[in-house]
Amino acid sequence: MDDDTPYARWEQRTEIPLFLASLVFMAAYATWVLAVDLSAGWRDLCRLAMLALWALFAADYLVRRRLSGQRFANFVATHFLHTVVVLLPLLRPLRIVPLYDVIQRRRREPRLSLYARVMAYASLSTLLLGFAGALAVYQQERGAPGSTMHTFGDAVWWAASTLSTVGYGDVTPVTPLGRVIATGMMACGLGLLGAVTGSFSSWLMQTFSRQGDERRPPGR
Repeated sequence: MDDDTPYARWEQRTEIPLFLASLVFMAAYATWVLAVDLSAGWRDLCRLAMLALWALFAADYLVRRRLSGQRFANFVATHFLHTVVVLLPLLRPLRIVPLYDVIQRRRREPRLSLYARVMAYASLSTLLLGFAGALAVYQQERGAPGSTMHTFGDAVWWAASTLSTVGYGDVTPVTPLGRVIATGMMACGLGLLGAVTGSFSSWLMQTFSRQGDERRPPGR
């Protein structure tokens, strides 16, 4: 999109503050889930902060839709990630690609190669998704009848084995919502793992090809 459009100017001004707000949302949610001994007042404060930040994300979504000039259905179809992070604000930190683009617009050339950027994006997205997924599943699973997820450490172990597509099966969700979250994480894990593996393989092929060209005698 053209940098001179109202939409692009809005994104340039808000992407970094909204990313920081998403980290605050994740911190408030983590505190609300993990700090079981937290007083009622602090728990209400965490809940209020999450609600206020969600309203901020929703307002940003509506402003972007208006500035885009598209019909609502077309905007949803062409801005799928925006829609997802409004419905599931815990996933908003996954918008690190637009954040990086905003930062790099002031520079002519990116500091990282395409392969390095893809691997960095996918790796950081995996960490953020794993942490968010572990929190969400742990909230649903702890105390549930027949649950094998007794601590947050168990949830982190489950998230790591799920995103890596290993799936040991020693810790599994038993609640309906926990299994829905697990299904989404499986799909995301396949995509992120494929992105990292494909980019690394392409980088290796390019490196070996370049080395082969350098070693080839002139005239051949």
